[in-house]
Amino acid sequence: MKDRYESPLSGRYASEYLLKLFSEQHKIELWRKLWLSLARAEKELGLPVTDEQIEELAAHVSDINFEEAEARERVVRHDVMAHVYAYGLQCPKAAGIIHLGATSQYVKDNADLILYREALRYLRKEVLKVVRNLADFSKRYKDLPCLGYTHFQPAQPVTVGKRAALWLQDFVSDLREIDYVLSELLFLGSRGTTGTEASFMELFEGDAAKIDEMNRMIAADFGFERTFPVASQVYPRKLDSRILNALSSIGESAYRMASDIRLLMHEREVEEPFEKEQIGSSAMPYKRNPMRCERICALSRYLMTGRLSASMTASTQWLERTLDDSAIRRISMPEGFLTADAVLRVTENVTAGLVVNEKIIEKHLKDYMPFLATENILMEAVKRGGDRQKLHEVIRECSMEATARMKEGGEPRLLESLAERPELGFRAEELQGLLDPADYVGRAAEQVDAYVAEILPLLQEREEGEDTITI
Repeated sequence: MKDRYESPLSGRYASEYLLKLFSEQHKIELWRKLWLSLARAEKELGLPVTDEQIEELAAHVSDINFEEAEARERVVRHDVMAHVYAYGLQCPKAAGIIHLGATSQYVKDNADLILYREALRYLRKEVLKVVRNLADFSKRYKDLPCLGYTHFQPAQPVTVGKRAALWLQDFVSDLREIDYVLSELLFLGSRGTTGTEASFMELFEGDAAKIDEMNRMIAADFGFERTFPVASQVYPRKLDSRILNALSSIGESAYRMASDIRLLMHEREVEEPFEKEQIGSSAMPYKRNPMRCERICALSRYLMTGRLSASMTASTQWLERTLDDSAIRRISMPEGFLTADAVLRVTENVTAGLVVNEKIIEKHLKDYMPFLATENILMEAVKRGGDRQKLHEVIRECSMEATARMKEGGEPRLLESLAERPELGFRAEELQGLLDPADYVGRAAEQVDAYVAEILPLLQEREEGEDTITI
């Protein structure tokens, strides 16, 4: 429908997989599966739930009667109770035991935990694709010298691969952050209105072991081995903060890389992919704007701001429960995942198709190598018996004169000027022999090799099939 607002995340940027994962259909299916799991556990532990009721619930997990639920919600102003009612219409024999002993957050929070786990697993694979692309790129260009920059001013040479290894290291850090969050992502279970499980103590006549077993059984149904040791009605909102921090970290890495590429595109040294028929500007046909990296930066900026809402929510929980987390989490959590997805999709595309203009890199190095070599020239002149302080002043004077000529549009002629100064004692050809960029990149290639070897287990991971929603 084009006559209603549609989020660019859903209409333009995010993957089909995450759009389906966070869809209303999938969410309510999870609610129904949670109600079904609860009923099965309660039956097995001795509560009056029948096989016939369970079979009826299982038969109507996916054919959700949204219209009845929406109509009921307009009356009761409660989304969970509206869906309990709608599910009961389809399962009249089981209607009386749906949601037995549970609170709204039993389905809401446990469903969210399942969704976030699957979304994190998916994003982890996307980060891994970027890591592989950058590892390949770093190795390919580990020996190619290029002009280094500090403060975006020409500095000691590095290599193209070494620079990319900095981006790579950032994304590997993100990968490890996701792994940590996944390891801390526990199940809530059914804990009652204030987390004391009092309603189940009543149902199970004080048998605490049955309550623990019920929560263990439900958690196992959804692939969780552990539940939170303590919880209120909801799982600790600190987890949301950790999740959005991990997603924000992806934005930081992507922004840094994309921003660097934008600077290098200005220098024409490195370019993002550009299709044959792509239009760079509506007004200037010659333009090749870094639109993909600009998009990465724009979406990453939005992604990085998302962590603030989770921090505020985690810090204002008001004892056992407050509902001011509900509306913000409906927006911030799915959009955080969808935005991270959008960032990674473009980042994967850019890192898979980066273009290196070696001739331009060589020209920039040639223009600046005489300046960059002055420290080596100074050291060599001192070895030959010169006075360091006096020689430093000679080189400084020649460098300033060369810079002034460049600012006037002329050639710097720094080597010629240095060769003309008898204090240094160098012939022009001797100075020329000190200008090989490969002599100035230090251990750049070695550092790339060592780091890629360190992360080899990550690079050897294999993705398992296509992304499908199975829970």
